[in-house]
Amino acid sequence: MEALYTAAATANGREGRAVSSDGQIDLALAMPPALGGNGEGTNPEQLFAAGYAACFASAMGGVAREMKVDAKDVAVTAEVSIGKDDTGFGLAVVMRVELPEALEGETGRKLVEATHAACPYSKATRGNIEVELVVE
Repeated sequence: MEALYTAAATANGREGRAVSSDGQIDLALAMPPALGGNGEGTNPEQLFAAGYAACFASAMGGVAREMKVDAKDVAVTAEVSIGKDDTGFGLAVVMRVELPEALEGETGRKLVEATHAACPYSKATRGNIEVELVVE
């Protein structure tokens, strides 16, 4: 792969800070209360959810143009869960895609599936974590 852009960020754990190399991100990190923390900061699951949702929505725009459909009113929510698996901890994602009426049915489902095939985050997670697509 020929890189078109590289993002870099440094973090020092779940109870610390995450800072991007350009300073656009400078966030306190904290364990969520569900994992025994105080919740007074963001966490890796929230950051991953935000990135995945944004990437998926952007990829959907490109796929929609190829399919010649209008996806401007689509909303994407990524729900990232962390839990124990056979080897320690693992992630799972529920990708909720809210489609406008014009994209309900087979066209919308095809759009979401084609987006899942094209999205860089989906490609990176494929075969590594469970990703459930929910079309609403």
